[in-house]
Amino acid sequence: MPRPTDLHFTSQGLRCAGTLMRPPRVKRPPLIIMAHGFAAERGFRLPAFAERFVAIGFAVFLFDYRNFGGSEGEPRHWVDPWRHHEDWRAALAFMQARDDIDRERIVLWGSSFSGGHVLQIASERPRIAAVISQVPHVDGLATLRQMPLKQVIQGTVAGVRDTLGRLVGRPHYVPVVGRPGSFAAMTTPETYDGWFAIVPEDSQWQNRVLGRAFLGVPLYSPIRRAHRIEVPTLIIAGSDDSITPPAAARKAAAKIPDAEFHCLSTNHFQPYVGEAFEVNIDLQIDFLQRRVLKAP
Repeated sequence: MPRPTDLHFTSQGLRCAGTLMRPPRVKRPPLIIMAHGFAAERGFRLPAFAERFVAIGFAVFLFDYRNFGGSEGEPRHWVDPWRHHEDWRAALAFMQARDDIDRERIVLWGSSFSGGHVLQIASERPRIAAVISQVPHVDGLATLRQMPLKQVIQGTVAGVRDTLGRLVGRPHYVPVVGRPGSFAAMTTPETYDGWFAIVPEDSQWQNRVLGRAFLGVPLYSPIRRAHRIEVPTLIIAGSDDSITPPAAARKAAAKIPDAEFHCLSTNHFQPYVGEAFEVNIDLQIDFLQRRVLKAP
């Protein structure tokens, strides 16, 4: 397999880092664009998915949002869905301008928080061929209802503190993941071990996120625009997911005219690794072969 190529594109004046993986001996392959979920980086198990997609003939472009990973932006670790949307649009435009990929067969792929992003971007009806969304965040209020009241209150305080600190150049950070009973953005039983199961051993990632993220997540509900998606869409949920409710994902799929929905017997992180990953990736490859590679 050819070596991945490091690329950069510009989003709102800042340089975003990406990695392009290409199948051998294919001049203009179809393309999958991938980015990660809440506070994660492109190296967190996305290459494992990308390698499987490349093996069936797709090029894959992985990128980091501004303020994360290899991308520019200060302060670091800034999760904001609307900023992420800007990065998705910029990445899509960047790849659509290339003449070495099939610009008529571009797929958007997202997971968890970015599983909602790809639905939101697809609802804007850009020139894409399909969408894959796994364990997606689709309904901010549904996600909020799964959080303990104490965590909601602590998160609101952290959000206000960070918003005020932003005015004087003193951002306030909180942990992304923590054990049950601690304070972090995610503290359900599956979270801590599940998160670090997808972080590479040599990663320099830090377990922190700007507190302002707590104020934006409840307001972010891509399900509201799901009915506007016109391309084939695959949504995969986990029946035991305590972070992004599977019932909300099912409702979102029901609103999309051409959607396929699968609910795996997993929690939020199991679809990334082990046996669950194999089941998950097989579903995605089957979808891509039927709806993109063999599409007229």
